[in-house]
Amino acid sequence: MPANPIKPIVPMKRIPFFLTRRSFALALTGAILAAASTASADIKLPRIFGDNMVLQQGAQTPVWGWADEGEQVTVQFQGQRLTTTAKGGKWKVVLKNLKASSEPDELRVDGRNRLLLRNVLVGEVWVCSGQSNMEWRMSQSFNGQADIAASANPQLRLFKVERKRSNTPLEDIDQPSGIKYGWQESGPLSTVDFSAVAYYFGRDLQKALGVPVGVIQSAWGGTTCEAWTSETTLAANKDYKDTLLDAGKARLAKYNDDKAKWDAASLEASRQKKKVEGKAPAQPGPQAAELYNGMIAPLIPFAIKGATWYQGESNAGRAYQYRTLFVDMIKDWRKNWGAGDFTFLCVQLAPWDKNKKRALADITKEPVESDWAELREAQLMATKHSRVGMVVITDYGDKDDIHPGKKEPVGARLALAARGIAYGEKLVYSGPIYKSMKVKKNEVILTFDHVGGGLEAKGGKLTGFAICGEDKKFVWADAEIVGNTVVVKHASVEKPVAVRYGWADFPVVNLFNKEGLPASPFRTDNFPGVTMPK
Repeated sequence: MPANPIKPIVPMKRIPFFLTRRSFALALTGAILAAASTASADIKLPRIFGDNMVLQQGAQTPVWGWADEGEQVTVQFQGQRLTTTAKGGKWKVVLKNLKASSEPDELRVDGRNRLLLRNVLVGEVWVCSGQSNMEWRMSQSFNGQADIAASANPQLRLFKVERKRSNTPLEDIDQPSGIKYGWQESGPLSTVDFSAVAYYFGRDLQKALGVPVGVIQSAWGGTTCEAWTSETTLAANKDYKDTLLDAGKARLAKYNDDKAKWDAASLEASRQKKKVEGKAPAQPGPQAAELYNGMIAPLIPFAIKGATWYQGESNAGRAYQYRTLFVDMIKDWRKNWGAGDFTFLCVQLAPWDKNKKRALADITKEPVESDWAELREAQLMATKHSRVGMVVITDYGDKDDIHPGKKEPVGARLALAARGIAYGEKLVYSGPIYKSMKVKKNEVILTFDHVGGGLEAKGGKLTGFAICGEDKKFVWADAEIVGNTVVVKHASVEKPVAVRYGWADFPVVNLFNKEGLPASPFRTDNFPGVTMPK
């Protein structure tokens, strides 16, 4: 008998054609699903990595992503070749001490598949964050169109994080794919909708340093400092937990409840062909930790040199709390990034008058208390901490607009501060900062740090100084520059106790150093204010 005898053909029952097609489709679908379940997933990188990016020079530069358990992943760049094994679906290697390079290079990642990132430079990387004055686009800014047209610079790269709020820290940016997203070379198409402050900062820094600069914009208008702080840090402080974290969660819970009721009422009204009464509940803005989770956590631990920050308007009513909250946010970012005390630069709030109808004479009629002044004070206090800097823009406010249009000087001063603090250049990067006071008879003698080439009153006689005696009632004072000091007095104040400078929502001030940088508003007293405990 043959080894493989031919079996007789058994007649089959005829099957309807439509059933044959259906069975085939089901079988094919099952085969595809089975293949997908057994196939290995491709290695992936976070969206912060991509063509045209800038990597941080001279640092520990992590490259990380996702892969199947146990998969070997190799990263090659600038002569370094690092191999690791994925654990828990994740992998990471650390490139060390990359050399600044203006020549485009390729970063290669190999596993079961290959990822090749092109046109990669090495230089300086900064995160630029905050609320609307940081988010303010080039197209909205003074002289923006001309600067957009002249913005082509292959040595400056821009990355814009799209708005995203989240209840938990995200592992990756929630960013669409496409040519308009990801890292872009600076030019008219990429700068038009980019942060003006961040662009001017990056432009000036790149020109000064002569190396590539990458700027990451992560900003959202109208947001609070606590929205950009992690839940871990907020929960560790009882005040923050009660007034910020728990209160924010309660607001969101109430909104969700109200929205569910509204949706049910709308559905019922639609069934009855009636018009629903009232308006849909408005979703509250980003709450505590939501923007840290959605727009900062996904960037960590991408290697950076530092951060710039333009925010505070939304916290002005709680300026006293901002004294600690802002510093705790800085510490929070530094700790979570794991890259030491990187440089953190903030922009002090610009002058603005809440009552837009007032004339300048009414604003300056007499010294008053101000929550904006207290917020500026909180920002100034933060600079007492390591590698925290601040730029003052009392000369670039707009009395009637909370968004002053001139963003170029803001970016320029941030770049100057970065050069002084982050890069150690020997230059004057700050305007005068109050140091000490001494009372001599009926005069108060003020000394300052960051005097530079000397003090000067821009445009004539010094303005913006107020003085008080033991009654704590401030009056506008006479002030005069004497050497590197300012002498303040008033005929009605025989025994002065305290001096304030620029203490207003819209300060009218003119003390500068000869390098053209304005003095920060300040006060020598600690009297309870509008946001301070009584």
